[in-house]
Amino acid sequence: MRIDFDPAVMSAEEFYRLLTATVVPRPIAWVSTVAPDGTSNLAPHSFFTIASVAPPVVQFTSVGRKDSLRNVEATGQFVVNLAPEPLMDQVNTTATSFPPGVSEFEQAGLATEPSLRVKPPRVALSPVALECEVHSTVGIGDSTVVFGRVVHAVISEEVMVDGHPDIGRLRPLARLGKDEWGGVSSVHELGRVPYARPEGGA
Repeated sequence: MRIDFDPAVMSAEEFYRLLTATVVPRPIAWVSTVAPDGTSNLAPHSFFTIASVAPPVVQFTSVGRKDSLRNVEATGQFVVNLAPEPLMDQVNTTATSFPPGVSEFEQAGLATEPSLRVKPPRVALSPVALECEVHSTVGIGDSTVVFGRVVHAVISEEVMVDGHPDIGRLRPLARLGKDEWGGVSSVHELGRVPYARPEGGA
């Protein structure tokens, strides 16, 4: 037995709650930007993924016109900081709709560190930072998808194992439905199964 949901007869908020409870878990882009007046902004965006490998491009979606989007449009730069589980309270604080001119870094008590290739600062305690220059933006309904070309990346030595970021040390946060958050509770290694060509096949 299944239950049918028709977005044409539901409110946008009702269907949003359904989508965010079923498209899970969602990684968080903790996006730092700088406003034209120099104020540093920081906000979590859970509509986030990789868009391209060559060139390296990541994307996040701004639902509505938030400070992150306005700053990105004005300056053409942003940083995606990994949101780690130990900083969950600070990540949540930066989701507050503070008025323009108020720095979420200050409100959350987060230290910054300078980026190498872009103006927006990094979150000093975040284990990973992807410095980005805007590739393009696409407006879809009430949202805007921001594509950023990664021009530099930094990873803390503490989360590296044999030259590779270790998921157990990264401890990335994820957003779920309602007010739920999640971490990585289990990891399974499973290699891809190669296609076995028939004997004598080309």
